[in-house]
Amino acid sequence: MRVKATLLAGICSSVIAFPAYAQENTDDNEELKDENIIVVTAQRQAESLQVVPIAVSAFSAEALESQQIENASDLQLTLPNVSFTKSNFTASSFTIRGIGDLCVGVTCDSATAIHLNSAPLFGTRLFETEYFDLERIEVLRGPQGTLFGRNATSGVVNVVTAKPNLNEFAAKAEFEYGNYNSIKAKGMINVPIGETLGARVAGFYLKRDGYTTNLNTGDDFDDRDMYAVRGSLRFEPTVDTTIDLMAYYFREDDNRARIQKQLCQRDPTGVLGCLNNRRDFDKLNSNSTFTGTLGSSEFLAINGIPSTFGLNSLYGPDSYANFDEPDDVRQIRTEFVPEYFTDELQLQAHIEHDFGAIQASLTGTYQESSVDSRQDYNQGIGQIPQGAVAFGTLQAFANNAAGPGTGVYFQPIVDALFDGNNLCTSDTRLDNRGAYEGFRICSPNGPQFDRSNQENESFSVEGIISSDLDGPFNFQLGGIYAKSKVLENSYFVNAFAIDYVTGILGTFGALGAGAPPGYLATSFFRNNTTGFELESFGIFAEGYLDLSDRLKLTAGLRYNDDTKSVTARSTLASFLNPFSNDGDPFDSPAAAGFDADPNTAGIQGIQSRTVSFNEITGRAVLDFQITPDNLLYASYSRGYKSGGINPPLQPIFQVPSSFAPESIDAFEIGSKNVFANGALQLNATAFYYKYKDLQLSRIIARTSVNDTIDANIWGAEIEALVRPSDKWLFNINFSYLNAQVAGDQFFSNPRDPGGGDPNAVIIKDVTNGALCAVTGPSQAVTAGFVTAVNAGLGLQGPTAFPSDGGIASTGAFGICSVLEANAPAGVSVLSPGVEVNLRGNKLPQAPELKASVGVQYTAEFDNGMTLVPRFDVALTGEQYGNVFNGNVNRIDPFVQANAQIQLNGPDDRWFVRGFVQNIFDSNSTTGLYVTDASSGLFTNIFTLDPRRYGVAVGVSF
Repeated sequence: MRVKATLLAGICSSVIAFPAYAQENTDDNEELKDENIIVVTAQRQAESLQVVPIAVSAFSAEALESQQIENASDLQLTLPNVSFTKSNFTASSFTIRGIGDLCVGVTCDSATAIHLNSAPLFGTRLFETEYFDLERIEVLRGPQGTLFGRNATSGVVNVVTAKPNLNEFAAKAEFEYGNYNSIKAKGMINVPIGETLGARVAGFYLKRDGYTTNLNTGDDFDDRDMYAVRGSLRFEPTVDTTIDLMAYYFREDDNRARIQKQLCQRDPTGVLGCLNNRRDFDKLNSNSTFTGTLGSSEFLAINGIPSTFGLNSLYGPDSYANFDEPDDVRQIRTEFVPEYFTDELQLQAHIEHDFGAIQASLTGTYQESSVDSRQDYNQGIGQIPQGAVAFGTLQAFANNAAGPGTGVYFQPIVDALFDGNNLCTSDTRLDNRGAYEGFRICSPNGPQFDRSNQENESFSVEGIISSDLDGPFNFQLGGIYAKSKVLENSYFVNAFAIDYVTGILGTFGALGAGAPPGYLATSFFRNNTTGFELESFGIFAEGYLDLSDRLKLTAGLRYNDDTKSVTARSTLASFLNPFSNDGDPFDSPAAAGFDADPNTAGIQGIQSRTVSFNEITGRAVLDFQITPDNLLYASYSRGYKSGGINPPLQPIFQVPSSFAPESIDAFEIGSKNVFANGALQLNATAFYYKYKDLQLSRIIARTSVNDTIDANIWGAEIEALVRPSDKWLFNINFSYLNAQVAGDQFFSNPRDPGGGDPNAVIIKDVTNGALCAVTGPSQAVTAGFVTAVNAGLGLQGPTAFPSDGGIASTGAFGICSVLEANAPAGVSVLSPGVEVNLRGNKLPQAPELKASVGVQYTAEFDNGMTLVPRFDVALTGEQYGNVFNGNVNRIDPFVQANAQIQLNGPDDRWFVRGFVQNIFDSNSTTGLYVTDASSGLFTNIFTLDPRRYGVAVGVSF
């Protein structure tokens, strides 16, 4: 059988992709090569990496340590065509060959399948933790739709944990101290229990100071305080049966920041908030935000409310007019320090039995995970421009300025939002109670913050039958069933100004209607998924036919079936809630008229949606073993990622209620080679993808809405390992990627709703903070029309944006619905803006070039000790953080360099190591997030860690 033969041939002839750095003293070439073998399970069976016809990179435990790969951010640096970035809502994106997690939302699936011991994980916090006690990490590039199934369109990251060794007692301990008062401890103990049972326990603990300084207090934040522990049992009742049990728990409780810095090219007009040309160290113009418009004197006057209640004027200074944004990505001014908590439980059982010619395995995995994070929404401290007048007016009305007995309508606002000299903001409670129910957070300028939280539970069961026949044909058959639930998911935005506006608008509305005093609930923005369930199953088969001793055909098919159900609602100032109701506003009779789903007949308190998808995927591979050391292969694979459901919006825009599944046709050729008796390993791959309905998100009404586009992707990768002697080791990787939008794809650019049209007028809607665009035959026509309509509203006409702002249109405050209702022939009002063609644009998070080099030397001493210095440098080329491209979305190339030197004791019983990471202290940006129009279009950036250095000591026995 060729599978077994090639495994043995690979073990005798090839070297691993990323070998260990501590080597025993030997001059025996065969022994050296045997030490350097890595076996992977990229095809769900043990095979040498060099004979697997898939683009796969693998890191042994020793390689992870020698290359200072401690987490996913480090892992990306040395992998061709792989990038990783944190994202805005407690998540992250692992992108392979230009395909990543561009879809944002509860019902979205990851494009990169994350597996633990070949079993799928759902909503894992794996990317936040540190690697410890692993056997290896495998990264498979390209669709793996047959053996790994759903949502493996970009590839697979398979984390393989170390299993108990039944033959010997072993233990390891490591302690590390570094700058930022970083303390890290790792340990492992392996205990055989008789001849058939073994136990292994491992864990790590990390605590360090923060990387970011809060200039408001002088304190640091973005620290770490986390630990994880894993326990494993292995039972081998017979030589043919193995049972593995694993339990894992991870916990983090600190002030980790979800974003590193907020950047903006400030818009002096206040219409956009941030301009479209650069990302400056500056703060948005807050007159452009939801609270800047609804809290303005102009909006209140339009609604018959005294303008002196206004917190600002649309045409005057905003709350950040005098704010000084630090010109350093690791310096922030804030009154609200981040809070971060996450934990995860994993339980896994695996049994396999060898029946001789047939092997069978069954794996079950159960997960629970949660994450809860809060931080300053604008990363700044604003001052209310008209606070003295507005608060004086409020106090006067609380003293019955509107007439005898009317003070009871206004006094609850004073009581809820003021605490001495402090301004107060609603807390982020899951029961929707805030400042008006007595739950608030206060600070001198009124805190503004968001909260992103989620609770998950899931399980999966997978069975595989594989053959080991003597003839030319072998096969694998399998099936999987999985169910994943989101028990709670919310995204809050809270600010003093929101509480104030909802109180003022609600109070005047109640007073005018003769209703009891109340406010507009909720007094914060909340997009809440009250429940989500994914039910998925798949069946697959793959066959392997030896056409000759050197030529093999692989062919496989998989049927995928996914059903998703979600219940959700989005609220902000949605209904009048009496101040007398101190419970959940949705328990109030006033909430009976709230409609969470206007697209469904009748009043729906919750939006409910169910969608189903099914797809057949597969692959065909032809590989030719030129020699035992040289392999050529060509493959075609079909990948699939299920679609999903867009969340409800506030205010309502016309967007699709669901989005389509992705599909990919991938063509690949590759070669894997070992030359010069193992001195050179050279692997090369070229690929072409035809992508249909690639899912990506844009922010509309403070909510991620997902669309689909088509794309063409092609590129090449080279991985080389050079070992001229047993003392020297060189790792060299290079990749090129071209990932572009295919065909005509039209979308409005949130940063430029005018679409580059000089005749258009961009309108900031003062009723909700959204944007629309007025288009017509000439600038004179559109500007004249807007000026005329605005005059009746007490608003000014259009004004030009700065010449270096990247905006060709003019802008004005206005009301989109009023403009649309009065638009003459030839004039259009487009929400959310003019659509532009994305054809040829680069996909986000798809660096065109990547390269890395590592060099390592082992000096051997007569007493058996070794000294091993190593240096690694990695280049990540230019990329874009947004599909609309342009200079404002461009992410600069960056270089990361690491170095370490390690002294190993005889027989590797102990070591002492000195290390430095990010030698050049680069503030490398890995990704960005553009917020929506009602938040001012600022950009959040995500970076790698600053320079770290320290020493570590370890023992093993």
